[in-house]
Amino acid sequence: MFTGLVEEVGTLESSTGNGQASRLVIRAQRVLEGVKLGDSIAVNGICLTVTSFSARHFSVDVMPETMKKTTLRHLRTGQRVNLERAMRLGDRFGGHIVSGHIDGTGTILSREPHANAVLFRIEAAPELLRYVIRQGSICVDGISLTVVDVADAHFSVSIIPHTLAATSLHDRRAGDQVNLETDIIGKYVERLLGYRGKPAGGNQTEAKGAKISMAFLQENGFV
Repeated sequence: MFTGLVEEVGTLESSTGNGQASRLVIRAQRVLEGVKLGDSIAVNGICLTVTSFSARHFSVDVMPETMKKTTLRHLRTGQRVNLERAMRLGDRFGGHIVSGHIDGTGTILSREPHANAVLFRIEAAPELLRYVIRQGSICVDGISLTVVDVADAHFSVSIIPHTLAATSLHDRRAGDQVNLETDIIGKYVERLLGYRGKPAGGNQTEAKGAKISMAFLQENGFV
């Protein structure tokens, strides 16, 4: 698990593969402190496993499903990427719950100055926007952000100068694609509301038209 607070911006040193799968070598420094083989590091919001490392680099293997679903397939040598190590139990929780499992990609429609911030409008598919709410949380390229507004085909986020300077959003322009992970809590709630429990050991069946009630909340441990 991650928090969406980027620790540093690394640089892609090399990418080898056949277009369906790839091995990335990323130059970094801070995220390598105490690193071990098998550790998880989020690269632009994607949870990847460290397969080798040195004093200034680490390598990760990217499987076809990840290449297909994320912006990693568009990465070029020299491009900057957001990096975050998996959180440790007891760490300060400054962002929101981020799994590192990308739901899909979005396209930056515009970036405009807004007082001391920059407002980004990002186009996203309806199946992602269903989990996006005004003033809710969303992870964009591994960055925990607060949604300013949401419409039928896009949402907007406001980026303060520190976040812009400390992440790869500084390099992003209209037309660029970004990785999106929606709020995991919303997805679990939707799943729970779509199913009703059966006796222990039984299968779950879809509850057509399930509604929230006090009995439902008690049955599922909310009260």
